[in-house]
Amino acid sequence: DNKKGRDNNSKHSPNNKPPPTPIIVPTTTATPTLPPKERKLIDFRNKVYIAPLTTVGNLPFRRIMKHFSADITCGEMALSDQLLQGKPSEWALLKRHPVEDVFGVQIASGHADQYTRVAEVLANKEEGMEIDFLDMNLGCPIDLVCEKGAGSSLMLRERKLRGSLEGMLRVLECPVTIKMRTGWSENQPIAHQLVPKIQSWGIDGIGAIMIHGRSRLQRYSREAKWDYIAQVGLCQKPDLPQIPVIGNGDIFSYTDYEEKILDQIKKGEEGDGDGCANNLLPTAMLGRGALIKPWLPTEIKERRHWDISATERMDMLKDFVRFGLEHWGSDQQGVNQVRRFLLEWLSFLHRYVPVGLLEVLPQYMNHRPPNNMCGRSDLETLMLSRNCADWIKISEMLLGPVPEGFLFEPKHKANSYQKV
Repeated sequence: DNKKGRDNNSKHSPNNKPPPTPIIVPTTTATPTLPPKERKLIDFRNKVYIAPLTTVGNLPFRRIMKHFSADITCGEMALSDQLLQGKPSEWALLKRHPVEDVFGVQIASGHADQYTRVAEVLANKEEGMEIDFLDMNLGCPIDLVCEKGAGSSLMLRERKLRGSLEGMLRVLECPVTIKMRTGWSENQPIAHQLVPKIQSWGIDGIGAIMIHGRSRLQRYSREAKWDYIAQVGLCQKPDLPQIPVIGNGDIFSYTDYEEKILDQIKKGEEGDGDGCANNLLPTAMLGRGALIKPWLPTEIKERRHWDISATERMDMLKDFVRFGLEHWGSDQQGVNQVRRFLLEWLSFLHRYVPVGLLEVLPQYMNHRPPNNMCGRSDLETLMLSRNCADWIKISEMLLGPVPEGFLFEPKHKANSYQKV
């Protein structure tokens, strides 16, 4: 007992002060966050934009388009599953040339997780991918793509579309654009319903929505419906942030651009849009028109019908071959690649009818030169030919003789294409 008393007294004695209470510094395991970077949107107004073009919209072709004053270019459609498998041929579709000062890539997928994973790779600075926007493909009508839930099928799968947009824009610093058609079938267009629904999701970073004025089942047949495109431009809710709308389809001359786009914008501003703003932009988005008339951007900007000579067109093809050999290589495999893509392009180029041969200006997209049409020179006549053998002859003028037994049939066919 005495011992216990002594112990108790010693605890409170002046020589045995209780230890000081430790100072606890609060710690946190949260990673400090930097302020979000401002997303730089693309101003498409009063620009010539070359749409993504499968097979023929390759890098050498886009260099030609830049030479003819195109403002904005986009790579060919790339499939997300092929990209995620690391296929070099698919990643090559996203390659950018230094002359492409405003450049986007187009991705097709039917799954939000694939879109997001591709976006993560593109956003990784260590990968060296420099893009100004990413375009979602909701317009491809090809069965192989639609059967995977991608392309035009994604227009019918709103949850997948929303999840894809949210996933990509969480990781990308650039805007996302959406390329779609009027709908699945011509008689049941849905773009005018889908666009305000996308607007209502309130997802920040959607740079523009591009509307091709045909349905998926139409593919490329019949004329694009510009009245409907104008309707889509007026369909957004006025009390929500507006998304720019860009029309696409059948622009084949500067007069087409002014009549189909500028006049539609003017009508929308003058008419009663039920209080809705007119979001249709004065943008010349060119697809097949650029394939058939690569100098079309110059015509639009200079407001003229250019009677380009056969010699000037041959010089353009020489540039394409030179750019192609730089891009694909100058060995035999590279030469074969250049020839193949040149022939694919010639399957479109022959549809152009020189201005000096037209009775009435301008030529329209669905106009074709008659069989066996004669030009003003032997070279111009050769370039007007629908005969595949003549396209091969042009390639031999630029790349030398083809191998024995060489055959060619265009890979990229529209509904209106006639086999030759």
